[in-house]
Amino acid sequence: MSSKYPTFGYRLPHLLSSRLFGDRQRFGLKANMEDACWKEWEKCYLDFYYENQKKSVGSVVNDAGYKVMEKVDLTGKKVLEIGPGDIRHMSFWCGMPAHYVIADINQAMLDKSASRLREQGVDYSTVLLSKQETARLPFEDSEFDVVVSFYSLEHLYPLEPYLTETSRVLRQGGVFAGGIPCEGGLAWGIGRFLTSRRWLKNNTRINPDKIICWEHPNFAEDILKSLDENFALKYLSYWPFGARVIDINLVAKFVYEKR
Repeated sequence: MSSKYPTFGYRLPHLLSSRLFGDRQRFGLKANMEDACWKEWEKCYLDFYYENQKKSVGSVVNDAGYKVMEKVDLTGKKVLEIGPGDIRHMSFWCGMPAHYVIADINQAMLDKSASRLREQGVDYSTVLLSKQETARLPFEDSEFDVVVSFYSLEHLYPLEPYLTETSRVLRQGGVFAGGIPCEGGLAWGIGRFLTSRRWLKNNTRINPDKIICWEHPNFAEDILKSLDENFALKYLSYWPFGARVIDINLVAKFVYEKR
């Protein structure tokens, strides 16, 4: 493979890859909003998130990505975070931002993020994003010094318009920092098969082969290629093994700069 980020996992025969990465041939990458599995997913998503990301190994994996914030000086900066969750990366912050904007399509998640910022005395504001199919961000050109995005780029389909918007709202020389799961890699696929896929089977009537490809339409290989095309790479590392091989790792964390 000639890719800068070669990945073997999702290229396995369909019988195997569909179990690890969703049946993309059958269900595609765009969610069917009228599908019964999708409707059930929307109702149980928060339960899934807290059971699989806040507890057990999921928490350890997520925290590994958050450490990249030690590479970013937030002192006096205006920062935007898209899909902030509970902002667990605050413990790794370098400096206090002047203002922190959090944006999400889920009001409950925004409320939780806002509570965390208040507790830490961070000056902040919240923006509820539209669920309509548009990547347009409701911010001015070059408004932010830093944009933060953890575990969200794998969800955004198509990805390119969102990266274009991220670049638009960043000032020249601004920083885009965050992390993504090594989606499409063998280790990630097997890990999910043994954990969150099992949770869906045991706790819902959802067909994981649908939800996996609808929730994670973008593979890490493609995300990193797109980031390279839109920004200048400053830092990239993998966890847990460090070697720049998607298949053997679970998280890729990055810092890019607007050209």
